[in-house]
Amino acid sequence: MSVRLKPIDEQVIVITGATSGIGLVTARMAAERGARVVLAARDREALAQVADEIRRNGGQAVHCVADVADEIEMRQVAATALRAYDGFDSWVNNAGVSIYGRIADVPMEDHRRLFETNYWGVVIGSRIAMQHLRRDGGSIVNVGSTLSDRAIPLQGPYCATKHAVKAFTDSLRMELEAEGAPVSVTLIKPAAIDTMYEAHAKNFLDTEPSNPPPVYAPELVAEGILHAVETPVRDLYIGGAAKMFSLAETFAPRLTDYVMERQLTRMQRSGGMKRPRNDALHAPGEDGIDRARRHGFVRETSLYTAAQMHPWVSAALVAGFGILAGAAVRRGWTRQDGTAARDGQHAGRHADLPGRHRTLGHNAKPAHVATEEREVVFRD
Repeated sequence: MSVRLKPIDEQVIVITGATSGIGLVTARMAAERGARVVLAARDREALAQVADEIRRNGGQAVHCVADVADEIEMRQVAATALRAYDGFDSWVNNAGVSIYGRIADVPMEDHRRLFETNYWGVVIGSRIAMQHLRRDGGSIVNVGSTLSDRAIPLQGPYCATKHAVKAFTDSLRMELEAEGAPVSVTLIKPAAIDTMYEAHAKNFLDTEPSNPPPVYAPELVAEGILHAVETPVRDLYIGGAAKMFSLAETFAPRLTDYVMERQLTRMQRSGGMKRPRNDALHAPGEDGIDRARRHGFVRETSLYTAAQMHPWVSAALVAGFGILAGAAVRRGWTRQDGTAARDGQHAGRHADLPGRHRTLGHNAKPAHVATEEREVVFRD
């Protein structure tokens, strides 16, 4: 069965982790484009403030306090959507958190809690979503990471959860396709994003953590998520750096190990002196903030991501550049002194003279032409 997704302005979209970073920006952007949004997060006060802000700006929003690791609470999120809007069309599993530190230094309770949020939260949300979407169709969008493809040091537990999310998402997609369910399943793979990611992470380093550049704007991830809720797509990398990470794992894993052991370990410890923090691993952190604004330079655009979302436009641009380049090449092979046309006329006047240049062979050229060809230049 083919998957047909509604335009954004006709959809009801459930978004988890909606009170900060990617989730917050996605909720605002979806509402601005006419979607009715159902917001879920643990922070009751911040959640109510985000929903009120959206309504004040002319959007439609309801909210439900829920921990993504709690199936009963997540079923209440679905029930909220049913009561307010008679269901939902897309479900975005965005909520997530990280841990910085060597694997041996992270207590087992923190390892387990991270999986409860990052992995089991996606499993619970996806299972609830597909129960409702199997009949009428829609989309499930899971926010993974470039670290779903490539692990790095000092965030081992986080990498493990995102690898698990990728495997689960791929299996879920295949099972739904095999049964003919009209449900699109997408995995979003962002590179480093300018959110409260570092501040919300639990930190076992002796310094303040910092994600290495390039760092991208959360709006790019939101654009990718909203593209996926109305256009069936398998995977979507946010930022060219995300794709480069994946390719490094595919084509040069051991070399990438070597580089990361020496460079990424140092770069992730470059955030300055360690500061007290209210991390978001076991309880809500500092919410209501879309960007951390702690990185020196943030990329607001990504040509690679845009090309993924608009492949026909990209193909047309490439073809256009090819045509222009070809025209430039043809124009370039002219003589600077402008004698090309005169030589052509000269050759034409003598073309029928008997015996002229016959000793030069079939593809040979007169001596004066060969000499003049050394003056030809390529004009870019």
